[in-house]
Amino acid sequence: MLGHVPSKREKDFLRRITLVMGNRNQLQWDLPALDSFELNRAIYRIPRDDFKPLHDELIELLDVGDLVRKPVRQLSLGERMKVEIVGSLLHRPQVLFLDEPTIGLDVTMQKRIRSFVAEYNERYGATVLLTSHYMADVEALCERVIVIHHGRILFDGRLSELARTFTAHKTIEVALENGMSDLSAYGEVTHREGDVVTARAEG
Repeated sequence: MLGHVPSKREKDFLRRITLVMGNRNQLQWDLPALDSFELNRAIYRIPRDDFKPLHDELIELLDVGDLVRKPVRQLSLGERMKVEIVGSLLHRPQVLFLDEPTIGLDVTMQKRIRSFVAEYNERYGATVLLTSHYMADVEALCERVIVIHHGRILFDGRLSELARTFTAHKTIEVALENGMSDLSAYGEVTHREGDVVTARAEG
């Protein structure tokens, strides 16, 4: 990734990525977010001339101008997530790891964060790796989707192919004493062979 082996955790690699976790706090809890932003600037050694324009742009894009002056502990979950995202992008990472970035947020806030991530991706050509249980996140942000169940990859492909692979239909085979019984009330009968009937049901 980016010409590096991620497990080696090389400094040049770490400077080019970021991680946002919906259930973790990365900013200093008792300080205003602005102070944490300055700390991030020092950690990543971002020149002031590069830092200020992006800092102002991100604050404007997420509409957090009033929030960044409050201690993080005074913010609601949705407000905290927005300033967390600003803080995580100040070094202009090329790869974003987003772990449940909209968890626990109301519908309006979820939409705002999705729109912001999509715009950041478009402006800076960043790669976004998203983990989410919300299909709305996936539909809004992902072109390629990997479905994992109990550690096994069940699907790896384009979003457009996902619906065809995981449909809302189930195929049920039943053996009846009278194979000619009318099953239309239970689903669409797709095949009959002797007393075995195959039906497709919604659900």
